[in-house]
Amino acid sequence: MAQVTIRDVARVADVSVASVSRAMNGLDNVHPDTRARVLAAAAQLGYVPHAGARNLSMARAHAIGVVLPDLHGEFFSEIVRGMDKEASSRGFQLLLSNMHQDPAQAGQALRAMRGRVDGLLIMAPHLDAFDLLRGMPGNLPSVLVNCRAGSEVATILVDNVGGSDTMVRHLLANGHRAIAHIAGPQGNLDAEERLAGFRLSMRRHAGVENPLVLPGDFREEAGAAAARALIAGGQRVDAVFAANDMMAIGCLLALREAGVDVPGRIAVAGFDDIPVARYLGLTTMRVRIAEIGARAVSRLCERLAGGGIPATTELHAPDIVARTTTTMRA
Repeated sequence: MAQVTIRDVARVADVSVASVSRAMNGLDNVHPDTRARVLAAAAQLGYVPHAGARNLSMARAHAIGVVLPDLHGEFFSEIVRGMDKEASSRGFQLLLSNMHQDPAQAGQALRAMRGRVDGLLIMAPHLDAFDLLRGMPGNLPSVLVNCRAGSEVATILVDNVGGSDTMVRHLLANGHRAIAHIAGPQGNLDAEERLAGFRLSMRRHAGVENPLVLPGDFREEAGAAAARALIAGGQRVDAVFAANDMMAIGCLLALREAGVDVPGRIAVAGFDDIPVARYLGLTTMRVRIAEIGARAVSRLCERLAGGGIPATTELHAPDIVARTTTTMRA
């Protein structure tokens, strides 16, 4: 039996082949009566559009490029999970690329996406606006996540300053006064904003102008090193607020290994609420990582559907999740 073609559908529906194509692809410039006739004819004939031909006719790859600074760790696993779930529900596949921490690699990763994807999702908190915008393909719809690019491109940001302020106020309300911060890597947008929020909140709510800040890089080993430095240095600290959960976990485990009572002697808190945080009872700021990933896909798909993406910034406020690593002090 001969395979039913789009021309057969056009003949039965008494419309042009172009009208069948527009109706089957869900485009808006088709009269409802025409769309109904086309769909009825397709159902009558058992017509199934050829995926390859459909892609060519629409000049679509049905893929979304995702460029991240890293592909490892629970934070990135969560954001990709949210992106993938939303993309799959809309008929798109994800194409992932890693830019590491190198601006040159970022540009290379972005250029490699040309012709292979319909749009881009970019997370580059370590790049400045000029480097990022210079490397972006100008005609490819894009949404930025935690980037510095400003008002030129649709952007989704976490309210890092507000989140740090919430955590400091929580620690102060629980009786902690000598609060140290483990900072993230220099030049990283999230790290800089979380540190700024910590300092601002300590000055505003605790009257501390120069709170203790320990260096870090968002990795578990940096949190452990900070804990060991605190123990060896003998600083008076009754709480540690790390700029992300992985450093908080490293700090927590190192303190417990050294016999330090957490939270009795030193409370520990993080930021992000990665899945493992709940199993360790870690107090943290919940970023809703997967939801942000899904929202980024949703905004991009609005543009791909012809709705446009306003060059606006969405600011997502994290919520505090108080667990057993912080507690009320007498």
